[in-house]
Amino acid sequence: MQQWIAEIAYETTSGPKKVTESFYLPSVDDVREAITKKGGYPLAIRPHSRSPLERLLARSTWWQVQLLRGIQFRSTSTSPGVALWKIIQAETNPRRQNILAPAREALSRGLGVIDALKALNIFDHGTLAILAGSERANRLVEGIPHAIHSITQKRKNTRAIMGTMGWLGFDVFSIISSLWAGKDMVIGWFHDNPPTDPTELEKFNLVVGRLGLTWDVLIWVSVGTAFFMGWCMFSYWVNRGKKDWPTARLVRKIPLIGGYLRDLAFADSMAAAARMLHGLVPISDTLHQSAEASSAPDVTAYWEESLTDLGRGISLGSALDRAPLTRNERLELASLSDLGQVATVMESISEMRAQAARTKHKLIVWLAFALTGVFLAIAFGSAIYALTVMNMSMDSMMGGLMEGAI
Repeated sequence: MQQWIAEIAYETTSGPKKVTESFYLPSVDDVREAITKKGGYPLAIRPHSRSPLERLLARSTWWQVQLLRGIQFRSTSTSPGVALWKIIQAETNPRRQNILAPAREALSRGLGVIDALKALNIFDHGTLAILAGSERANRLVEGIPHAIHSITQKRKNTRAIMGTMGWLGFDVFSIISSLWAGKDMVIGWFHDNPPTDPTELEKFNLVVGRLGLTWDVLIWVSVGTAFFMGWCMFSYWVNRGKKDWPTARLVRKIPLIGGYLRDLAFADSMAAAARMLHGLVPISDTLHQSAEASSAPDVTAYWEESLTDLGRGISLGSALDRAPLTRNERLELASLSDLGQVATVMESISEMRAQAARTKHKLIVWLAFALTGVFLAIAFGSAIYALTVMNMSMDSMMGGLMEGAI
């Protein structure tokens, strides 16, 4: 299903009239058929697209929370679908009207409130999973607070990831700027102070050539790292909402970072499952929606395999007791004695995964700091080694560099 914008011509008593209407349908052919049934003639049909400012507003967690709270508040006297329709009708901001247009079209075609929220394309998989599970249990109003809590928690996780990427970016920038500026100074000083003895000059050229090659390798490795990080950030932004794509698979293979992202995914999905159980969503629907909620393939596979085993008659604790859970997490599940404890155990596992993610986050930051020191130590250590090989003094080099800087 997708929103389409169509320019339509209608025959009127005063002559042809051109109007612009929106449709929420699977394909262009369906739009043409709908226009024909209304007695119009399609002039142009294009997919609905949002402006950059509208995309930024739609992704705002503050606005998502306000929309869900509005539905919750109005649902005390009417159904959630009618509550969403009233919110759309009461909206006066043009940009928000444009964002809400797909939901308006979905509701006008008789679709449910969950389909309308999916049509907005502003909520992540986890939030939609909690809402869909609560709606299936006919407790959408009770599920909205859990969905809001999921949004705020994911906002914190996103900030943690952005903080990690920011620190890594700062480290790479520090390496590149230091090496790039230092190369011309150091290598330039060597070229400006060659020995006069022909035998020493040949040895000097060999050493300086190797030094320049070492610095070139370090610079291009750091530039390649910066390019890779930039590409990953761009790819994650472009493919947001998708469950899997080549760049994500490549990033997950990086040992420490892959484990960090997996811990965050498990923490989110376990927390979402616990909130659905607190909202009295049936356990089978909870497992299914938890699989839909996660964008990490191994986490999705965990919930799908658990649901399959549960359908085969295996007990819930045994169905959930599987890799890639850790030994401590499995011990938590092994202590299950009744269904009422499942949500509490899942919350405990979510907290353990969140703590593991925080530990890996600190390790990534310190490792990046250490690699920065290693890069710079190799660069300037190789320059000092070249000085010792050429029997030159560090004082003379520093004096020459200071004079060149002045």
